Amino acid sequence: MKKSAFSGIIAIMASSVIFLVPFAFILLTASKDQRQAARLDFSWPTEFHFVDNLIAVLKADDYLLIIAYINSIILTVGSVSIMVVLAAMVAFVLQRRAGRWNGLINFLVLSGLIIPPAVVPTIWVLDGLGLFRTMAGLIAVEVAFGLSFCVLLFRAFVATVPRELDEAAILDGAGPARLFFRVILPLLRPVVITAVVVQSVTVFNDFVNPLYFLPGSDNATVQLTVYNFAGQFGTQYHLLFMDILLVTIPPLIMFLFFNGRIVAGMTAGAIKG
Repeated sequence: MKKSAFSGIIAIMASSVIFLVPFAFILLTASKDQRQAARLDFSWPTEFHFVDNLIAVLKADDYLLIIAYINSIILTVGSVSIMVVLAAMVAFVLQRRAGRWNGLINFLVLSGLIIPPAVVPTIWVLDGLGLFRTMAGLIAVEVAFGLSFCVLLFRAFVATVPRELDEAAILDGAGPARLFFRVILPLLRPVVITAVVVQSVTVFNDFVNPLYFLPGSDNATVQLTVYNFAGQFGTQYHLLFMDILLVTIPPLIMFLFFNGRIVAGMTAGAIKG
């Protein structure tokens, strides 16, 4: 066996232990009763209480988890939709129209990746705009924090799209909006899928931003329910781990189904270039 193949097998086994064993522990603990779950050991449940624990978690705090799922879906869909469209437009303009402001815009884009967010000034700005404690304000924050990564991702792919397509569309009478939405954007499908999946998981799993910018039990997102459950059901590990399981499943499903698309979108620009 070659050394590279052996190293690959070792890496796969290590990854399986790191990711599958904790998930199995969560699943088993979520299926136990309160007494057995309190031991926090890696053992098979004497009786499965998965459905009972599931119903108890869904009904807790007047169906808080269901409300949190609705909030998280609204936040994720709204943020990612705006983020992807804006990033694609900015990347297209930066790549196609070189101007004296491009250097400054590139600097601002990179600054969005390097400079850490400032919580207090952001709250002050949102409060001044009347967007603090609102879903619209949180969506604006998520878009602002994730836009730089998406712009860089789209710009690398836009560079591989031939300029002749732009010229042909303009000769056919297409305006700037029609050129972008009817000609360029459909060609960006691989990187659009990558950006949607990566940013959806990022926004869905976000804990800090909803905690700071959308406080209140009625505004809870799925990640905040883990925080609430840890305080409310600190000794009822079967319910706590059931909540963790329900929060973990959606991002896990997205990565399992779209893992190949993510890799293809990340490497498409490099391959075509």
